[in-house]
Amino acid sequence: MIPHRTRFGFALALTVATLFSASAARAGLAIQTWTTPGGTKVLFVESRALPILDVQVDFRAAGAEAPAGKAGIAGLTRGLLESGAGTLDEDAIANRVADLGAQITGGADMDRASLSLRTLSNPAERDGAVDLLATLIRQPAFPAAAVEREKSRTIAGLKEAATQPDAILARRFAAAVFPDHPYGRLPTVESVASLSREDLVDFHTRYYTAARATISIVGDVSRADAEAIASRLTAGLPAGEAPLASLNTTLPERQTIRVPHPSAQAHIAVGQPGMRRGDPDFFPLLVGNYILGGGGFVSRLTAEVREKRGYAYSVYSYFAPQRDVGPFQIGLQTKGSQADDALRVVGSTLDDFLAKGPTGAELQAAKDNLINGFALRLDSNRKMLEQVAAIGSFGLPLDYLDTWRDRVRAVSAAQIRDAFKRHVAPEHLVTVVVGGDGDKTAAPKNGSAR
Repeated sequence: MIPHRTRFGFALALTVATLFSASAARAGLAIQTWTTPGGTKVLFVESRALPILDVQVDFRAAGAEAPAGKAGIAGLTRGLLESGAGTLDEDAIANRVADLGAQITGGADMDRASLSLRTLSNPAERDGAVDLLATLIRQPAFPAAAVEREKSRTIAGLKEAATQPDAILARRFAAAVFPDHPYGRLPTVESVASLSREDLVDFHTRYYTAARATISIVGDVSRADAEAIASRLTAGLPAGEAPLASLNTTLPERQTIRVPHPSAQAHIAVGQPGMRRGDPDFFPLLVGNYILGGGGFVSRLTAEVREKRGYAYSVYSYFAPQRDVGPFQIGLQTKGSQADDALRVVGSTLDDFLAKGPTGAELQAAKDNLINGFALRLDSNRKMLEQVAAIGSFGLPLDYLDTWRDRVRAVSAAQIRDAFKRHVAPEHLVTVVVGGDGDKTAAPKNGSAR
């Protein structure tokens, strides 16, 4: 992913903090939805607490769509939308954003290329900001000088990342877990260097279409206003074709990959493909992972690896559901001399959890923490927008947030055991260890570790 520059509107950056009350969050969200004549799905939540409007436009124009050998094209395309559009050059766009007191942010990952707008909701500022966003979406200029500048910056960043053990770990882990899938093909110096301005124009034309877009609107406007905003944002976009659903069915073979690096700490990742967005096992895996390694200091991995043995300051696990099957990952850093010992403890802890599942006390504590923290997911307009955008982009049920706590509450220990057995298989676990060679007390390797 290539993050793009973030421009902050003066008025909002100085004055807006908390935009949504906890009482409103507890009440759930009344999400309205419709489809524009051009085929774009729209989700809308009316929120009158403050005179603020938040809009996000998500396109299926992300890293997973990159052609072979062109990894990096999605992030570069998205990052250059504000470098010139319509009759406006880069400076004019920045000045226009500042004059409107707006913010335009976003970026591209593997599943979505996003543009997010925050503006005051009164018509003068709102209409100007929406028109500017529409221009960026529909009429990017991709100036040749800006393309070369951003390619150079990206390549410099990739070269720097190639020296950092955490970045090396992320790249090698993705390639090993997703060997035959776009999720495993990350940008390289060569792939970015090969990109031309024409490549970016073609990518934008093909993927920034009405059928590939989802619009999320949250804030101080009416339904009629929201319909007009959605129409203005999509007017003139090519219709395009709705993307096909895909499913990665390739599971990696169990393996251990060791990458030399002079760092004193060994950077470690253990995992495999986990689950996709909307998986029926989502809630058992959510609660179970909180117990295993997602709950910080109250997790089993922390108790075994850190508290009992002192192998690592931090150890964690997570599922990252994506449009296709995203990763399950356990991560930690430890001295190179104790990497194998730490990995054996991680392996035995995971094996025990897969075999036995959680205790009753662990299950209740996890549910309490997740349920009690739920309001924090919706305590601002921006957080509401993120949740609504995810519901729209990944086809989640409209009542997903309304039923979230009840579904957490209903999870049983048996469901957790069964879900983990379906999604975490020791024969498919990939282990990547980067560095630790700078630990002069390193002990001889004891063979492959989980």
